[in-house]
Amino acid sequence: MSLELEQPDINEQFEQLIAEENKLAIREFLDHQNISDVAQLINDYPEYESQIIANMAIHRASSVFKILDISQQKDIVRELPSSKTAELLNELPADDRTDFLEELPNAAIRDLIKLLDPEERKITLAMLGYPEDSVGRLMTPDYVYVYAYNTITEVFATIRKFGKNSETIDVIYVIDEKGELVDDIRIRDIILAAPDKIISEIIDGRVVSLNVNDDQEHANQVFKMNNRVALPVVDDNNILLGIVTIDDMLWVANEEFSEDMQKIGGTEALNEPYLDIPLFKLFRKRIGWLVILFLGEMLTATAMGYFEDEIAKAVVLALFVPLIISSGGNSGSQASTLIIQAMAVGEITIADWWRVLRRELTSGLLLGSVLGIIGFIRVAVWHSIFPELYGAHWMMIASTVGFSLVGVVLWGTLSGSMLPIFLKKLGADPAVSSAPFVATLVDVTGLIIYFSFAYLFLQGLLL
Repeated sequence: MSLELEQPDINEQFEQLIAEENKLAIREFLDHQNISDVAQLINDYPEYESQIIANMAIHRASSVFKILDISQQKDIVRELPSSKTAELLNELPADDRTDFLEELPNAAIRDLIKLLDPEERKITLAMLGYPEDSVGRLMTPDYVYVYAYNTITEVFATIRKFGKNSETIDVIYVIDEKGELVDDIRIRDIILAAPDKIISEIIDGRVVSLNVNDDQEHANQVFKMNNRVALPVVDDNNILLGIVTIDDMLWVANEEFSEDMQKIGGTEALNEPYLDIPLFKLFRKRIGWLVILFLGEMLTATAMGYFEDEIAKAVVLALFVPLIISSGGNSGSQASTLIIQAMAVGEITIADWWRVLRRELTSGLLLGSVLGIIGFIRVAVWHSIFPELYGAHWMMIASTVGFSLVGVVLWGTLSGSMLPIFLKKLGADPAVSSAPFVATLVDVTGLIIYFSFAYLFLQGLLL
């Protein structure tokens, strides 16, 4: 039986090296760690974050830098000397560099762009010129391309020459003399082809590409539908400009998910880690929707005032107001969340509105019927225990509650499902039809539905 000696914890080793102030040993130590482990060191020792980056080989430093949070990236660049910052920015892939720069104030962008090499500066300025949230902001110009007349042997020579600086060589792109995209070929097909075979003999013309001005969410859907690790990006004339890789799409998906969750909760997208966003900025992000929702809830008070006489005649009706409006709000929140999520992952589109309406109509009736029956039984049971609570007309009160629940839940379900589709049709973000917004809408209309049924069942009795 062999005994395995315990290795010192990575944090303990780092602390020891820092205490010794041996820069060569620190550099050797950092360069032999996994990129993710170094990033974790930065999280654990934020006071040494710039020193960690400065003491690494530049290609490894850039790999660590690009997976850090934007707040950590800003702190590091702020603390690094200009010469080291220039090395780091020039080493970063163009898409990751653009992601970082677009989060900075204009003055800071101008200062940092001056540090770039002429070619990298040209690429970065071009990418920053594309619309925000477009594919152009994500693409990298580092890829391998060949021509249709090249042989497999020539392709391998091209890969050996340019592949080292490419974002990925899983896919090789075929262009013509004008630079137009002809096709893409997986590296597997190239490896398996005979050395003297010509590229034009193995291409199939089934290329899938993105336009440089496409929305990033659209690009995410294209990746999902085509199961690709990278996609070419072209302009309106089909000129190949760059590629977008799957790691960029994973980042976009994560950002979109975070934004949607925040909007569904009734706030603007933060775009920064919660603990790093300034308090006043957080206040501004939240107060807008709170004011809108508050004004919306004031309509509930207005509706209650409109039915003041009815409530005075039958005080028992007021007992069920919270039950009615909360049920409608809950059903609407359920429906809006389901539809927003389905639209986000591409399961439904605006064209499916009629199918959604039919499904939610049936769902609303079923859900409302269940809650209506429970509401009716609740009144009946309470009447059997406390006969004086609802009086002689308890059956009509129970019917009012039961049918009101069916109507309110049905209306909440229809409103919650149709509102995101309607907003999408108008070009707005469906996530803004958040659960609080739908709940506020249904609160007001739910009161109208409730007292309408009260008139129907109790007119001449209590009203």
